[in-house]
Amino acid sequence: MRAFDVLTLGEPMVLLSASTAGPLRHVSHFAKYTAGAELNFSIALTRLGIRSGFITRLGDDEFGEYILGCMRAEGLDTSLVSRSTLHPTGVYFKEYRGHGDPKVHYYRRGSAASALSPEDLKREWLTGVNLVHVTGITPALSSTCQAACESLLAMAEEAGATISFDPNYRPLLHDRADAEGFMVDYMRRADILFVNEREAELLFGSTDLASLRGQAHELGPKVVVLKLGPRGAAASNGTSDEPVHVPAVPTNRFVDPVGAGDGFAAGFIFGLLSGWPLEQCLAAGNYVGAMATTVAGDYEGYPFLTELLPYLNRPCSTGGRSRGA
Repeated sequence: MRAFDVLTLGEPMVLLSASTAGPLRHVSHFAKYTAGAELNFSIALTRLGIRSGFITRLGDDEFGEYILGCMRAEGLDTSLVSRSTLHPTGVYFKEYRGHGDPKVHYYRRGSAASALSPEDLKREWLTGVNLVHVTGITPALSSTCQAACESLLAMAEEAGATISFDPNYRPLLHDRADAEGFMVDYMRRADILFVNEREAELLFGSTDLASLRGQAHELGPKVVVLKLGPRGAAASNGTSDEPVHVPAVPTNRFVDPVGAGDGFAAGFIFGLLSGWPLEQCLAAGNYVGAMATTVAGDYEGYPFLTELLPYLNRPCSTGGRSRGA
């Protein structure tokens, strides 16, 4: 088994995206994709040349085979994927109603990944890992998933790995108790915290980085990142007087915002692992996130390294895969 630079844990799902707008009861055709926050994150990093390990469980079914095939096609290591004959692969649907973000319908209760537990983790997987990334989605799936996430965090702390946390707030999965419970605990343990404006308001009562960063840094994170959507992103490392802000990347095509936040986190962490200053980490995150919005699938629009580096005016000499390689 290869050593990993980054490790994460979560649920990949089959996404069935409505081909026409309107209530699902009237939709007859769907496009099929692979999706899931932590999977998106892992694929984005893999496209940028980072060795990313993704811990998950799939059903021993056709949808599980489909997801495995997508992972292999992206060059993502599948050695940390287990299969279940008792539980199916999770599924979700996207519904388009002509205004606002797409509406999602989850069919993941009792899925194979929701049965993940600490017994599915091995300490040797942390050998050589630089960073462990956790979102608020996985611990909300089940008590055993929450225990698995907490075990992974404990292993990361023991191994001396950097920890990043993205609450990834989902109204269908989370309630106020989550924000006041495990999310606060995970923020205390994190070195890097990603929040969007809705999460900042929920967790800190403010959407202004200059005011919320004091609260966030006091909890524990050394780096606090605020995702501002069409206004870009800002970050604070707790040492400079002013947070760094980088405008969004303009695109000539907007299809779907889902996957942008996961891509942003991957781009930012890529920059951080590359030793870049906060401004360039934010620029990388903005670019990866923006490219996600130009396609219907969650991760298909993520750039390869040979696309990201020219945008940032950096030499393409680090050996990343080119599109179609």
